[in-house]
Amino acid sequence: MDVITRFAPSPTGMLHIGGARTALFNWLYAKSTGGKFLLRIEDTDRERSTPEATTAIFEGLKWLGLHWDGTAQSQHDNQQRHRDVANELISLGKAYKCFCTEAEIELIRKNSKSLSQSKLFQSPWRNIDPKEYPNKAFVIRLKTPLAGNTTVKDEVQGSVTWKNETLEDLVLLRSDGDPTYMLAVVVDDHDSGITHIIRGDDHLSNAAKQTLIYEALDWKVPIFAHIPLIFGDDGKKMSKRHGATGTIEYQRLGYTPAGMRNYLARLGWSHGDDEFFSTSDAIAWFNLTGINKSPARFDFKKLDNINGKHINSSNDSELIEDINRFNDVCEENNLNSFEISKVEKALYCLKQNSKKIPDLLNKAHFFLINRPVDLEERAKAALSNSGIHILKELTPFLEDATWTREGLEFAVNNYLADRHLKLGQLVQPLKAALSGRMSTPSVFDMMVLLGPNEVNERICDMAHKAIS
Repeated sequence: MDVITRFAPSPTGMLHIGGARTALFNWLYAKSTGGKFLLRIEDTDRERSTPEATTAIFEGLKWLGLHWDGTAQSQHDNQQRHRDVANELISLGKAYKCFCTEAEIELIRKNSKSLSQSKLFQSPWRNIDPKEYPNKAFVIRLKTPLAGNTTVKDEVQGSVTWKNETLEDLVLLRSDGDPTYMLAVVVDDHDSGITHIIRGDDHLSNAAKQTLIYEALDWKVPIFAHIPLIFGDDGKKMSKRHGATGTIEYQRLGYTPAGMRNYLARLGWSHGDDEFFSTSDAIAWFNLTGINKSPARFDFKKLDNINGKHINSSNDSELIEDINRFNDVCEENNLNSFEISKVEKALYCLKQNSKKIPDLLNKAHFFLINRPVDLEERAKAALSNSGIHILKELTPFLEDATWTREGLEFAVNNYLADRHLKLGQLVQPLKAALSGRMSTPSVFDMMVLLGPNEVNERICDMAHKAIS
């Protein structure tokens, strides 16, 4: 079987992190089996669907690197096909027109509830001869079997069974002629040849209802895999109170696509004890049997750790692409092309121990600023009289140094040995003089990148500042 999966979000807001994880699982499964991954925008709710939300979905998926096959589909554009299928079900005797008003439906449900009936609403129009239909507004309902069971064989949840006597006749077409979600999703999945439906387990009950539509049309039922929801650290469904929820927020926080793919893959799926892995590894390893039943808990510390490992292991060209994308969405302190080129030159030392892109850019501060260097409070404390004295004494040793990391380490070690000092006594004032900060890359890396003239001038600036 040629595998075809799909991601079918509603364009009513940003791409939520849970939706991104669902898209990732569908994408990974398609890639791992040599299949196709399709995108369908379920925009039948015209009041809540917006072009801005659709664009946000596209951009979120592109940022994550989850590129879909073919053209993204619009469910709304397929409405006539949905209507035709609803009418086909009527002609097959599998559906009927229901003329009950909302008030009548409410009364029937109220009476059924008082009698403790399992099915609260059974339309009186179910078996009426179409010749007796009145000329007024109606909906089209599916004739749900009155007896027996409907079983969904789910790849994650196992076999789940519903008694048909508890299931009401589904509305397929509303009184205004618009198809319902239940009908539209079945028709679109069938017409697209979807073989596997991988989605959140909050849709599990929908699978039973949709199975009834498949069976009424004598269509093959896709393979279902309902994945657990994502919870926050308090064990409740992930929401804004737990922090960022939309993919654009994670991009603005400075996470990388590779880091997010790795972390999201581990939310509800596992491959042994592997925590850190490449996307190619995830594609090779991914299968439905590795998906867990229990909800996954979102842990920002683990995300930071995994993202940091991806930053440290990324090649420079990939990392510059990530930095440029971050720069595009960053709302302040945007870097120009010249500054980006300087960052690229320093990546070898900037990416070490950086968890997110802002960490990396903060480390690049020393290389982006111009003289005179402004000092943060901690840096001012490091440049006491003794600190300034050490820097002045160091200067002659640097004048004859070979300006490589090894040459600078040799010159500094000679100075320390000559003055009977420890490296820590020199590092603090030197960091302050070169960057104005105390959280920096190695002083040797900073000196190599800044060059001998700039290093000497920054040290002289601090000596002059102390004198004045």
